[in-house]
Amino acid sequence: MSIRNLDHFFRARSVAVIGASGRPASVGATVLQNLIDGGFAGEIWPVNPKYNELAGRRVFGSVGALPGAPEVAVICTPPATVPGLIADLGARGTRAVIVLTAGLSASDGKGGTLRQAMLDAARPYLMRILGPNCVGLLVPRIGLNASFAHVGAQTGRLAFVSQSGALVTAVLDWAKAHGIGFSCCVSIGDATDVDVGDMLDYLATDANSSAILLYLEDVKSARKFMSAARAAARVKPVLVVKAGRAPEGAKAAACHTGAMAGADAVYDAAFRRAGMLRVLSMEELFAAVETLALARVPRGERLAILTNGGGPGVLAADALSLAGGKMAELAPDTVAALDAFLPSNWSRSNPIDIIGDADGTRYQKTLELLARDPGVDAVLLVHAPTALARSEEVGRTLASVAAAAPVPVLTCWLGATPAVEMARGACLGAGIPTYDTPEDAVAGFLQLVQFQRNQAMLLEVPPAMAASSAPDRHAARSVIGRALSSGTRMLSEPDAKAVLSAYGIPVVDTRVAHSPEQAATLASAIGFPVALKVLSPEISHKTDVGGVVLNLDSAAAVKNAACAMQERVARLRPDAVLEGFTVQAMLRRPQALELIAGTSSDPVFGPLVVFGRGGTAVSRHNDSALELAPLNAPLARALISRTRVSRLFEGARGLPTIDTDQVADVLVRLSALMADHPEVAEIDINPLLADEQGVVALDARMALRTEVAPGTNRFAICPYPAQQEETVAWQGELLHLRPVRPEDAGQHRDFFEALDPADVRLRFFESLKSLDAGRLARLTQIDYEREMAFIAERLGADGRRETLGVARAVADPDLSNAEFAIVVRSRLKGKGLGRLLLDKLVRYCRERGMDVIEGETLAHNQGMRELAQSLGFSITQGEMGCVNMRLDLRAQGKAA
Repeated sequence: MSIRNLDHFFRARSVAVIGASGRPASVGATVLQNLIDGGFAGEIWPVNPKYNELAGRRVFGSVGALPGAPEVAVICTPPATVPGLIADLGARGTRAVIVLTAGLSASDGKGGTLRQAMLDAARPYLMRILGPNCVGLLVPRIGLNASFAHVGAQTGRLAFVSQSGALVTAVLDWAKAHGIGFSCCVSIGDATDVDVGDMLDYLATDANSSAILLYLEDVKSARKFMSAARAAARVKPVLVVKAGRAPEGAKAAACHTGAMAGADAVYDAAFRRAGMLRVLSMEELFAAVETLALARVPRGERLAILTNGGGPGVLAADALSLAGGKMAELAPDTVAALDAFLPSNWSRSNPIDIIGDADGTRYQKTLELLARDPGVDAVLLVHAPTALARSEEVGRTLASVAAAAPVPVLTCWLGATPAVEMARGACLGAGIPTYDTPEDAVAGFLQLVQFQRNQAMLLEVPPAMAASSAPDRHAARSVIGRALSSGTRMLSEPDAKAVLSAYGIPVVDTRVAHSPEQAATLASAIGFPVALKVLSPEISHKTDVGGVVLNLDSAAAVKNAACAMQERVARLRPDAVLEGFTVQAMLRRPQALELIAGTSSDPVFGPLVVFGRGGTAVSRHNDSALELAPLNAPLARALISRTRVSRLFEGARGLPTIDTDQVADVLVRLSALMADHPEVAEIDINPLLADEQGVVALDARMALRTEVAPGTNRFAICPYPAQQEETVAWQGELLHLRPVRPEDAGQHRDFFEALDPADVRLRFFESLKSLDAGRLARLTQIDYEREMAFIAERLGADGRRETLGVARAVADPDLSNAEFAIVVRSRLKGKGLGRLLLDKLVRYCRERGMDVIEGETLAHNQGMRELAQSLGFSITQGEMGCVNMRLDLRAQGKAA
């Protein structure tokens, strides 16, 4: 369940308080008084058989005695009474209930819990339950304060959702003191029914909320949360504070990458992937809201600092540098233009110190030049009050200039004199964000940068996939299946490399020897020097037992090393079964970087891809980053860029230049491997050598498991559903029907540009000459959990794939109803292609268990009407020259 019936909470016209009380400071008394004091204009019905009247209002003895069905009911009674009250309210017609009561984990006396009994009672009525164990709900716009908070909320456009009731009351208190208003404040408590994902889905389309603020402690349903968060973040800012940031001890794992995936880093990756902005405190949360509300998002990350004092400018520059920000470099033309009117002792670099006697005109001319510099993405103006220039005059002059500047401008007015306050007020009145300190201003700028990065990742288009990039899934499955059937939970190094090779990841040739003598023989065949490694399923970290010897340059050296290795294993790990040794050629790549690449799995968000600095000192480097799988090329490059080692890819300090795309390709292939083989628990490539010759895996580990979630359900973000691909016959040729991929963006643009203008209007209900980057991304980077787009493609005469038609269905968050659209190449209409696509779409919606698929088309689109009717759709007259097409999949299923 998702947004169904949630609107009752936010548009209530009547509220029943079950357990209303006259006892001072009780929950029932507080809720009733809050409803009255909040100015709720609807009906308020107290319910308690112990009273006839409370607060001058009639009290009803039971739910059955109410004059009607309350749109919202608030339950404040003991736990054992809740399931029965839910049943009574459902029978009366109530569809939204707030359960403030705690303690529903107790037994219901029938072998279950009161919580489950409550849900069972609500299910027949599709009733939505907020709570239990929550503070309640506030919707100031309608005067609804259905909570036991000690203070109400002002009306505003921020939606606040919290998993902590205490945080709701604290935030209300803080917001009142700072004049901040809300569209709603929601305490979800135990979230037994309505959870954070539901609220994100609802608030994403709420016209009264311009931004969504979250306080999270954990996420239980990761896929639902990620789908809702990604959808919401595409349409409005979503800001989140996540509790529990303290680092956890490294968990026991078979691979380094498993230990490197800390829980808080995983949440960071999830928020970033969803396009949300994470902040570290409630104060930062509201500061970020103000920044995002006032400042434009910069096109890049380079900041120019304009100041009338060297000290404040240096403070701002230090704060930027320490936080990893980028200082803008002024173009020579800009420096020359500034030289023409600034005092001779101006700084001539960034920070731009225009000296303490700077008046409004000097600030204005400097700001205008900086804003036009192609190397400047934003300007921070830091002003210290002096006796030589009036702050209020500077503020008034700059307010209109900053508002009209081609780049975002942020201001910091130091001091608290009346003149400084006037300057602040002038900027705020012009919609320019202001801060009290340089550090706060830089933090605000970096929040804009991070928000821009996260939003850009939602729209970045991956390159087209090469036809040769498909992995050999069968070969990999054979290796994995053979290991599982033998009871092995850790692949041998040769087997792990075989699986990697099947997925196109370069590996060094590795051969298995079962004795020291055979190792010497294989080494002679390979050619010296060679590396010798122990082969034992019980020994995953070979260096712990001296199980790796490098640069052996003779058969005798190999044999001696193997014998010594046998002795060490017998002494240090008598429990380990020694299966033999691996022999591989020593690669002569002395300047190659040692990287680590692999995968792990988080208990909440599922498969992860990990990358960082590798080698034997991987733990000491502490240089790694992670991303939720599945990955595409842009996501993989962004993952790499978040590590310090990536700065060496450009050939710093005499090192060779490394092709980031080749490293990213390894990460993408690891992600695909995890999607295809749920038996794989962890992968560890360490080291992954990288230099100007490319990348190669020197060592690899792969841990397996037998108990796995079916298919790709363990992924927080649904991977590409390859099982939906099929080949069909059409007009004497074979077509490939498959789900759209992000990599199809170029192909999709070509398809759009081949459509006649009339067909574009029939599909989009408007005249479009081209697809902008945002729309193209939304059409190709879909959430397979809630949306599907099937394309029909073939190889063109030039050998390139071409799209002939697209059928798309977008489901509601409940996955019950889907809206469809379809378009085929204009010159191919009337040849059965549309029927192929729509039939596949209907089959898919039925497989997903949806109830209804429906669409809309212009009334004169006779071809679409006939196609829909031929597949069982009913046609009814719509509005504004349109008709509605509807197919009841439930009825069709019964008929079948």
